Amino acid sequence: MTDGSLRPRRSVLYMPGANERALEKAKTLPTDALILDLEDSVAPDAKADARKRVAAAAASGEYGYREVTIRVNAPGTPWHADDLRAAAEAGPDAVVVPKVDSPETVRQVEAALEAAGAPDRTAIWAMVETPAAMFDARAIAAASERLTVLVMGTNDLAKELHAEHVPGRAPLLTGLSLALLAARACGKVILDGVYNDVQDLTGFEAETLQGRQLGFDGKTLIHPKQLEPCNRIFAPAEAEVERSRRIIDAFEEATSQGRGVVTVDGRMIENLHVDEARRVLALAAAVAGR
Repeated sequence: MTDGSLRPRRSVLYMPGANERALEKAKTLPTDALILDLEDSVAPDAKADARKRVAAAAASGEYGYREVTIRVNAPGTPWHADDLRAAAEAGPDAVVVPKVDSPETVRQVEAALEAAGAPDRTAIWAMVETPAAMFDARAIAAASERLTVLVMGTNDLAKELHAEHVPGRAPLLTGLSLALLAARACGKVILDGVYNDVQDLTGFEAETLQGRQLGFDGKTLIHPKQLEPCNRIFAPAEAEVERSRRIIDAFEEATSQGRGVVTVDGRMIENLHVDEARRVLALAAAVAGR
């Protein structure tokens, strides 16, 4: 299974699976993707009811263009197997699996989903959030064609490292970089972790911009007020789109004339710049189609 089309995943919003009003509100929010959560946001005695509610929501087809995923409880918990069976039957766009520390975990999840009849369209999104996952990130990303996305669990990673949450995320940069390298080496999408202070939009914007500059495809979010800045920062700016068009036009003109040297805005252009320009235009078109 491959994720062939360039699908925007600028904003990926967690929604608590036990909250029926939240699941209904999610149908109106301008998020590229939703994670209907059965894990951290759901108390143990509410897990079973939340599972039914989330499965029904994911199967409803009422979320429009939004990619709908289900986050199951982690492997080894009492709810994991039942969550996977319910998710397989519901057939969401993806199943988000927390605490993926090894490629074997991915293969076990894949086998369980297929045994439960999950459709081919249901991908696996692996959450990498421990030191072990950082060291095995490439093997995790390559473990299955059904795995299409890596999701950073930065809160858990900081906890495991005994690190502080500080502006610039210096304690986490090694882990973020290792996971990014793994995703790109294997042709997978990768999403940045959450920003915890929903009142601090200035800090959120700074961290979101850092995530884009590092190379992430989008960011996971915990509150709807984070959607607008996230969508804006991870979408190509108009100036970027225009420059990409100029790069492609100049390169194609030079190629047609047999010229080997191409410059745009005083900078030499190579094939790699043209490839990136085409990616930018494709992403801009996909965003505009929302």
